[in-house]
Amino acid sequence: MSKIDSRLKRKNRIRKKVHGTVERPRLSVYKSLNHIYAQVIDDTTGKTLVAASSLSKELKGNDEGDKKASAKRVGTLLAQKAKAAKVEKVVFDRNGFPYHGRIAAVADGAREGGLQF
Repeated sequence: MSKIDSRLKRKNRIRKKVHGTVERPRLSVYKSLNHIYAQVIDDTTGKTLVAASSLSKELKGNDEGDKKASAKRVGTLLAQKAKAAKVEKVVFDRNGFPYHGRIAAVADGAREGGLQF
């Protein structure tokens, strides 16, 4: 079993329990080798309410720091956009990744931005 297969197995196990609703949408985080992506999803309708990534135009030119600092900025930006969309509470979906490093940094940034988990 490859590393990706193991992550997808963990992802499926998590997604059985984590489900976003209208009141508490799901904050899903994905990380690639160089970038990080986060989106707030309402699973009842299957719609993405808010999205942010390290490639977002709001974060362009703000490259100081490492990948972890960039992930925290993504979390803060996502929280600002979620507040504008009237989303206060979310349920966190780490997407099979360990809650460590950049994934935890996105969660910390979102909490500092005002989202409640």
